[in-house]
Amino acid sequence: MTDVTTETVPTEAGDARVTWHPARKARLVLAVSHGAGGGIEARDLQALAAALPAHGVTVALVEQPWRVAGKKVAPAPKTLDTGWRGVWPALTGPGLPVISGGRSAGARVACRTAAGLGAHAVLALSFPLHPPGKPEKSRAEELLGAGVPTLVVQGGNDPFGRPAEFPAGDFQLAEVACGDHGFAVPKRAPVTQEAALESVTGAVREWVASLG
Repeated sequence: MTDVTTETVPTEAGDARVTWHPARKARLVLAVSHGAGGGIEARDLQALAAALPAHGVTVALVEQPWRVAGKKVAPAPKTLDTGWRGVWPALTGPGLPVISGGRSAGARVACRTAAGLGAHAVLALSFPLHPPGKPEKSRAEELLGAGVPTLVVQGGNDPFGRPAEFPAGDFQLAEVACGDHGFAVPKRAPVTQEAALESVTGAVREWVASLG
């Protein structure tokens, strides 16, 4: 595998940052952004960046402008979408199909913008189907409106929406047993943390292979 590189990308929402984890013979780019409560150090994003390049997928970890600027609170969804759209030309630069992805708030961004950007597919990690304890405030329309092949990877104990709460729709759903919103598993769980992350990377790897 070639070396990891980082580039700064100016957008209308401020400078974003892309950390590239390239594959030697890449056939796809998986671009994934973080959620509203953390950055690209999230365990699932790091696991994907470590695992997928060996399978022909270049992983681009995208830091939204608010995060690059050192702010602690994410801006409004419209501003997040602006930042993501601004990064897109850099993501398509290698000339490969791009899977638009993200975790939590980043997953919502990927779903909202996929059709307009011409994304090859969408990867939604820990899609926040609703705020915790408020299932009536559903965000299912964003997921169902992605308009491209979509994979949701969801923790079995995610308070933002457990797998069984998701509506029927034109998307695939992979459950991470015992995982919470960050795919953390309790110490007493029947699965280890390592196994939980392997289920994330395995589900994504199989899905990407199915995209052709």
